[in-house]
Amino acid sequence: MINTLVLPRPSKVYQCWLKKRKSTAHCCYLALKFSSTKVDRSTKSKYRGPKMELTLTQPDDWHLHLRDGDLLQAVAPHSANHFGRAVVMPNLKPPITTTAAAIAYRESILKAVSAGSNFTPLMTLYLTDTTSPDEIKLARRGGVVFAVKLYPAGATTNSQDGVTDLFGKCLPVLEEMVEQNMPLLVHGEVTDSNVDVFDREKVFINTVLQPLIQRLPRLKVVMEHITTMDAVRFVESGKEGFLAATVTPQHLLLNRNALFQGGLQPHNYCLPVLKREIHRQAIVSAVTSGSKRFFLGTDSAPHERQRKECPCGCAGIYNAPVALSLYAKVFEEAGALNKLEAFTSFNGPDFYGLPRNNSKIKLMKTTWKVPESFSFSFGDIIPMLAGETLQWQPGFS
Repeated sequence: MINTLVLPRPSKVYQCWLKKRKSTAHCCYLALKFSSTKVDRSTKSKYRGPKMELTLTQPDDWHLHLRDGDLLQAVAPHSANHFGRAVVMPNLKPPITTTAAAIAYRESILKAVSAGSNFTPLMTLYLTDTTSPDEIKLARRGGVVFAVKLYPAGATTNSQDGVTDLFGKCLPVLEEMVEQNMPLLVHGEVTDSNVDVFDREKVFINTVLQPLIQRLPRLKVVMEHITTMDAVRFVESGKEGFLAATVTPQHLLLNRNALFQGGLQPHNYCLPVLKREIHRQAIVSAVTSGSKRFFLGTDSAPHERQRKECPCGCAGIYNAPVALSLYAKVFEEAGALNKLEAFTSFNGPDFYGLPRNNSKIKLMKTTWKVPESFSFSFGDIIPMLAGETLQWQPGFS
């Protein structure tokens, strides 16, 4: 909900207010609230203007990497400060392949967030060639696992234990997932070295996802961190409630030029890799259209600075501290702030069949500077858009 609107010129605002002050509609008009600073007609510079403030149902993050160990302790509070729930990725070393491992990991996450936090991690299992249907049944009964993650072997960070033959080795598991109403979360890229890295999402859709949905039309599938207009069209063509997509801040704001401007930019490197501007625009149009098929998933993926700035740097962008500010920027620039709440707070839980959050969060139109880095005993983590000034800042109602 938009609590306060920014009007074009302070002088016109004041004139309009003056004309309305004796009107019976005055109370309604003051839904456009002014800041606490009084209007001084004699000194224009003292007028601070009205402030825009959005009140949203607290968002959830439907795709998050929290890591483990010291890194988990460092980054978990950033997500817990802004999000009510998060679907936590299972690509640790070793990966989270069993319900027992998921329960233990969940406990570690809860210990890492501040006391009194209501943050709820929604756990996932890492699909392998040897995952059994019985494990899916156990996961559903356990009540802490909400999805299964498909990593094609070798596609991204810690995916070496992923699936090598989805239809040949995982079909019984996928069929059980249909029976248990357990969503499949997909890293949608082929790993064939003969396929250009910028085409791997499109090829995956044609060779894996289309056949999968045709074979198992009642399987709930989330295509995660989509990066192309091909993915947008594919998701829009599917049956609502069974096919959806998460979208990251980086794929809404950056195109592949951001990897090379002013030299190689390792902190803009992620997988799937950033694409052409035409694809970025298609994704922005999709998420700001109001479609229920797209929802927030940051894919926030922290790495220590030295693991990013090295001869073979890791893929992943750490955006948890800035994600909500950046989503608001995208929707504001598209003239679609009235559709932001559905994207951040409604579409995700509705797809998963979970209740929407009751708590609220505020986004205030006020400038703030992103820290250059976050320093910890093990090293530094560089956030997305480090050192830049943003226009929206989260806070709680």
